[in-house]
Amino acid sequence: MSIWKNVRRTQIIKSLGKFERIAFNSSSSSSSSSSSDAAAAASINKNFLQNLRSEAFGQPTYLTHPHLINEGELVIGQNVEEFRDRRLRLMGGIQKYAEEESKDKTNKKENVVIIPSASKKYMSDKIPYIFRQNSDFYYLSGCLEPDSVLVMTINEKEDIKSMLFMRPKDKHAELWDGARTGVDNAPDLFGVDEAYPVEQFYKVLKKYIVSEKPFVWFDTPSTDQPNVAKDVQEAADNISELKSPSLFIQSMRLYKSPAEQDLMRKTCQIASRAINEVISESRPGISEQHLFAAVDYKCRIKNASHLAYPPVVATGNNATTIHYISNTQLTKSGEMVLMDAGCEYGGYTSDITRTWPIDGSFTPTQKVLYDVVLQLQKELISTLLKTGGETLDQLFDTMCIKLGKYLQEVGIVPKSISDDIGYARAGYKFCPHHVSHYLGMDVHDTPLIPRSLPVQPGMVCTVEPGIYIGQDRQDVPKEFRGIGIRIEDDVLITADNNVEILTAECVKDREEMENIFLSKR
Repeated sequence: MSIWKNVRRTQIIKSLGKFERIAFNSSSSSSSSSSSDAAAAASINKNFLQNLRSEAFGQPTYLTHPHLINEGELVIGQNVEEFRDRRLRLMGGIQKYAEEESKDKTNKKENVVIIPSASKKYMSDKIPYIFRQNSDFYYLSGCLEPDSVLVMTINEKEDIKSMLFMRPKDKHAELWDGARTGVDNAPDLFGVDEAYPVEQFYKVLKKYIVSEKPFVWFDTPSTDQPNVAKDVQEAADNISELKSPSLFIQSMRLYKSPAEQDLMRKTCQIASRAINEVISESRPGISEQHLFAAVDYKCRIKNASHLAYPPVVATGNNATTIHYISNTQLTKSGEMVLMDAGCEYGGYTSDITRTWPIDGSFTPTQKVLYDVVLQLQKELISTLLKTGGETLDQLFDTMCIKLGKYLQEVGIVPKSISDDIGYARAGYKFCPHHVSHYLGMDVHDTPLIPRSLPVQPGMVCTVEPGIYIGQDRQDVPKEFRGIGIRIEDDVLITADNNVEILTAECVKDREEMENIFLSKR
């Protein structure tokens, strides 16, 4: 449930977006200097270093996983200061917004933001799915443990405090489910001020709310922990409306810091190389499932945690189903394979689509359609930041118009169409999905952020035009039926307003794609 209408949402996005751009190349220097959060993150005491060497923690550290985490980092590619600065910026922005919205402009009221972690999910009885942390919780804490809660407060003096509520150490539970960081180690490891057993969450929160009467920020619909939602509701029983912090957090996540940009480069590099290898090894007769397994394996051996989403591996007419994920059919000579796959590395995702002939050579008909999509995709990437590509929605409109024109040139769209509206409608019939979405910690990242926002430095997005012509289409020449093609790259808008193609290593030029087969034969 959103608490803002579109107009107010846009105002908040612009405000926080400006704040993020100011902070893009510099660290926060506002109330952080007086915050006890800063003191907690500034140094690691000797006792904690000893614990780090002797105890098992609930997530990898640079001592246990030096092949992934460098000394000085809390998690892959990010240090504790990165997470601390995010908390400071979030709380400063929320207090400013609450101040402006308050009827009493002189009252700088306290604010409390509550972000629960994810919980383990089960596919059946005692069989768990792979655990994946809640993205907002991870973005603000760096903590990878389930069943935890991050609480952040800011008072009228702009002092900011962070508290983590975590599962306590428990030898019996850890025997079955693995190590826990525990309450005592949490402040030093995560750079927060205080830590408590998660069982004390209601008691501590209730005491704070009764004492300080703050604005309470909590997104009830998104929580994985019903008990936390119940505790928040009961602790805030005299507050008529809980406000969601999700839009603020997503507005921050939209702009990637230098550390995040490096993580995006790495996850895109891993997926690009993996897909190249899958293309080179593919051949007629293998199954879509085989190709699925191959890209999964090749990403993991390059240190990806797992695939970012169930991949599309679609041969022949299956590729005309945009979200085809059955991946059970055998490939046949003369057909193309559409693979939409990406991986997750250090909590950040890639999203790539490539389409190639399973036997290494494009047929004349396949060449025609492939060249249309490739030319269109390259032109769209070049259009970003310019007229027709200043927002992702503009880029979509540009795609529809251009696609309609190009398909008319190859004899698929009627010659009678001669205006942009007609071209756009015709193009949409062959590519009914949006051409771009934001990318980051989640594949479809920051979904509350409208695609009408101007593209700016720090943003990462996809560019993914396609053509889908089902076998049963009667309005196109027969030779084009049963073909689906999509080409998707991930791009970063750099600080100097250039477009960096993060997935440039993944082959897409037709000649290069055919040569990659020849090199393996």
